[in-house]
Amino acid sequence: MNLVKNLNKSLAHLKSILALILLCWCFSANAQKVGLGAAGSKPSSAAANLGIDPANPKEFTIAEVTVSGTQFLDPNSMVSISGLKPGDKIRVPGPAIPSSIRRMMDFGTLNDVEIMATKVEGEKIWLNIHIKERPRLYKVSFSGIRKGERETLNDKVKLIKGRVITPTVIKNTQLVIKKYYMDKGFYNTKVKVLQIPDSTRGQATLNFTITKGKKVKIEKIDIEGNTAVSDKILKRKMKGTKQKRIGRLFNPSKYIPKKYDEDKEKLIAYYRKNGYRDATIEFDSIKNGEETISIVMKIDEGTKYFYRDISWSGNYLYTSAYLSERLGVKKGDVYNPEELDKKINGIPGADVSSIYMDDGYLYFRIEPTEKAVEGDSIDVELRMFEGKQATINRILLNGNTKTSDRVVLRELFTLPGQKFSKTEIINTQRQLSQMGYFDPEKIQINPIPNQQDGTVDIEYTVEEKPSDQIELSGGWGGYIGFVGTLGLVFNNFSLKNIPNRETWRPLPSGDGQKLSLRFQANGKQYQTYSLSFSEPWLGGKKPINFGVSLQRTVYRMTDYRSIYGGSRNIDYRGGYYNNGITLSLGRRLKEPDRNLVMTHSLSYQRYRLDSLDIFRIGYNTGSSNNISFNTTISRNTLSDFQFPRNGSNISLSGTFTPPYSLLRKKEFTDKTDTYRWVEYHKWMFDASYYATITGKLVLSARTHMGFLGAYGDKVGYSPFGRFIVGGSGLAGQGSFSLADQDIIGLRGYQDQKVGPQNADGFPASGGGIVYNKYVMELRYPVSLNPQATIFILGFAEGGNNWGTYKEFNPFDLKRSAGVGARIFMPAFGLLGIDWGYGFDKIQGEPKRSGPQFHFTIGQQIR
Repeated sequence: MNLVKNLNKSLAHLKSILALILLCWCFSANAQKVGLGAAGSKPSSAAANLGIDPANPKEFTIAEVTVSGTQFLDPNSMVSISGLKPGDKIRVPGPAIPSSIRRMMDFGTLNDVEIMATKVEGEKIWLNIHIKERPRLYKVSFSGIRKGERETLNDKVKLIKGRVITPTVIKNTQLVIKKYYMDKGFYNTKVKVLQIPDSTRGQATLNFTITKGKKVKIEKIDIEGNTAVSDKILKRKMKGTKQKRIGRLFNPSKYIPKKYDEDKEKLIAYYRKNGYRDATIEFDSIKNGEETISIVMKIDEGTKYFYRDISWSGNYLYTSAYLSERLGVKKGDVYNPEELDKKINGIPGADVSSIYMDDGYLYFRIEPTEKAVEGDSIDVELRMFEGKQATINRILLNGNTKTSDRVVLRELFTLPGQKFSKTEIINTQRQLSQMGYFDPEKIQINPIPNQQDGTVDIEYTVEEKPSDQIELSGGWGGYIGFVGTLGLVFNNFSLKNIPNRETWRPLPSGDGQKLSLRFQANGKQYQTYSLSFSEPWLGGKKPINFGVSLQRTVYRMTDYRSIYGGSRNIDYRGGYYNNGITLSLGRRLKEPDRNLVMTHSLSYQRYRLDSLDIFRIGYNTGSSNNISFNTTISRNTLSDFQFPRNGSNISLSGTFTPPYSLLRKKEFTDKTDTYRWVEYHKWMFDASYYATITGKLVLSARTHMGFLGAYGDKVGYSPFGRFIVGGSGLAGQGSFSLADQDIIGLRGYQDQKVGPQNADGFPASGGGIVYNKYVMELRYPVSLNPQATIFILGFAEGGNNWGTYKEFNPFDLKRSAGVGARIFMPAFGLLGIDWGYGFDKIQGEPKRSGPQFHFTIGQQIR
């Protein structure tokens, strides 16, 4: 009996303990205490005071729900989140209160929640939700780093003032900071955070103390298991992971986990490109020291595979033999899935997919499938789905906020009603880039197929870039002194929108016309003005380019005796005056391809010499008239105007004046009579080629040639229209072009010094009559941002200029090499600086040209 009594007592105690545990569980969540009574009272006492028995749950109807403790949050929103509302029935104790607390804590902005019963009357209960909000961010500060790094980290972490501070926010910010420094080689970076509260405002400051430590270098990279490929080749493929060695400048040996992971993928990709389809990295380990680490990597190369048989299935339009010939993969070739995919889809106009997709088969696809693997041989079956032809239904255009739709649409090669063509889409993308109005990196083309009706909509998305330019510069122009230049180029001008003020940015724009104004002067001594306008689509229906340009040049030779002799007025010894007008008409040809453009121009130039022998041939006073007709054929396939990565630009032009001397029977009386009507024929050839070698590295190869001819011995070779070679190729600022001269740059040599010279060191007879020039450049972009396109280059070039055809030798070149940089800013155009070393002597100089610096403004054609 005593045993039974003791057992009953134990059970009674156990029930009491279980009831108390149940009460605590029912009103607590996430270690937050919940009471039914005043804050600070014991739950049991508060419950007893309100008549709530924890051991006997009872159902109540919520009479009212209030919220206390809010600072930033809306009380009504808190009630809504809690799920407790007047009229609801709940059991106390019961699951409703803990569930409500969990919902509120999951909201993420609360630090503490307590739900209390403030009043109980019969079956009604009044509840109060007391909350404690998490602090809001006041500011972020960084310790242990430089000011510049603090500014960079502010941009990286992107913590906005007023944001709720949660453990997740703090942890993520620490990870962002660590990753930033790990990417810079500080592998052992430590980040500590201190939260400084301001309870009066409910805000807090987060201070991150950063200990970067030293950069972790890679002491050694050990590669095991490789027999087919040497360590040297594999380490070379790891572009971002290099081990320490003396003299490593351009590829530092910092350990960056992200780049290491990328390099491991590159190793496997290299193996698979060479037939090792099963190659894997079995394991890799990193032995971490304080300042250096060592990497050990074991590779399982596997078997090298070859193609044994390539078969086709699903092809009905073309035979398997024709497709295999187009594919260009034969039995015995090394198995390379990447190259196979490229030959199927990756060579526009020359891959297998182009056969179909250029003929409208938009839904065409090929799935290469390994049909059999035996030993080191693989049979591949190319399973095809030809599908149906698709016709272009609509053209959708987005992003052209400045350029009108019709200007863009007229440049497209994909028109509604035509069959879909992948090559034409690529040609259209290049054409949009060449317009110069849009960022080439942001042009997006999205075909939207409509399989139900066999059509496709093509969506073009572009992003306008600044295309207008202003040139404001000054420089020392040698003999004529300081020269200032002001130039304005509006590349997207609109003549018809002049009355429409909404299109003025700052002038009316959007129609693709070009307006150019340029003024260059140093006072009265030297002045040149030019104004030009061009309309690329005359009449709006066909790509016929119409242009008109006006120019005036004034050059007066100063008598310096009037300056240094104390005279108040400057006297002039002579002058050169030139007025001219040019009309041009060009058309885009259709045959043999649409990239060909033929342009014709008619020009009239009037030159007046007033006691100034600019050619140094005894012709110092008189007027000369030049009526010339020019025909130019050009072909441009460059991928971009500012930094082309592929394509070519070829131009051949001929300029002809009437053969006055052949029509004249009388002999010329003097120089003035001889050159009253200028006569010559001039031929120019320019070619440039661009190709991407690897990554962003681009090869540029150019050649330029010019020939000046005469109609007979009566006049001989004209002093007008000759070639001036040497230096930067800059016209103006002391090296200005007179009398229709062509200025050709040759880095590493002084301006105007390559070619025939007279005793005074000036170009003899106005310059050479034949020149050639060859250029090779390696270019690498630093920034392709349209606001500032920057690239660096290394060059080797050679050229020469001859005064007679008897002396002409295309292999007798003045050679040079050097480095340079270019920066294109929409507001100022293209600016360049070069350092070149001339390896050869020029006429009249006893030693080689040596080092020279050159500064250029604008796009140099030659």
